Amino acid sequence: MSGVLERRQARAAWFFLAPALALIGFFFFLPILGGFVLSLTDFDIYAIGSPEIARFVGARNYAQVLHGWEFWNALRNTIYFVIVGGPLSVLASLGAALLLSARLVRLKGLFRTAYFAPVVTTLVAVAIVWRYLYHPRYGFLNYALGALGVGPIDWLGDPRWAMPAIILLAVWKNFGYNMLILTAGLQSIPEELYEAAEVDGASAWRRFRSITLPGLAPTFLFVGVITMIGYFQLFAEPYVMTQGGPLRSTTSVMLLMYEEGFRWWRMGKASAIAFLLFAIVLAGTLAQLRMRREAR
Repeated sequence: MSGVLERRQARAAWFFLAPALALIGFFFFLPILGGFVLSLTDFDIYAIGSPEIARFVGARNYAQVLHGWEFWNALRNTIYFVIVGGPLSVLASLGAALLLSARLVRLKGLFRTAYFAPVVTTLVAVAIVWRYLYHPRYGFLNYALGALGVGPIDWLGDPRWAMPAIILLAVWKNFGYNMLILTAGLQSIPEELYEAAEVDGASAWRRFRSITLPGLAPTFLFVGVITMIGYFQLFAEPYVMTQGGPLRSTTSVMLLMYEEGFRWWRMGKASAIAFLLFAIVLAGTLAQLRMRREAR
């Protein structure tokens, strides 16, 4: 009798899940499948008007992408952005979360709102404002450096400084989201642990190293994964601020994919770049999960 009841409950569950699964399949998995099929063809601007002329080329798009310097240059720029910008964003988020969790800080809600405001601000508007901050002659940043006796820097026109300038913008724009997550992680750590450590005479650094960091380990894993995934999708900042220049020093994989697909209308090649980026992000996520398991 219990087996019949379980089967009925299972059928009822599938019945209620079916509409949601159908929508997910139609709007998520079906486009992914279509994009993968597209990456195996030479679909371009001519095939848009006459789809029947698109040919199946197999892995030729992938081979062309992997043998071209543009992809490896874009991947190097993206990895540089992820490796430098990701940790800086997490550190800024952790610092803000620790400050807002301190007992002596008042108006915590106001500060959290102020720090989170850049996250919900339109990235294009923020990038345009920062372009003026980076202006080589009239920008506030160079004005401040001039007051310190440092000559003006062409932040967005010098290949050495363009990517660091974009990283600084991205860290300021995104750290507020991780700050809220880390604040929630700090609140989940039992206060009794800190009280016991204070009774034992542990210093603030000792409490941070022995209680706070281990208690935030699961939160750090989540923050690290979502930050890495988000930073690998670097697009709007270089598109608005530098258009991939100077000398292609800020061209990201996402920007390269956009150019191939919507500037040169090589849709098959753009789809191949998208799936290569997916493979790279998946590998990075699995590596972080593995490091987390090994650290336990």
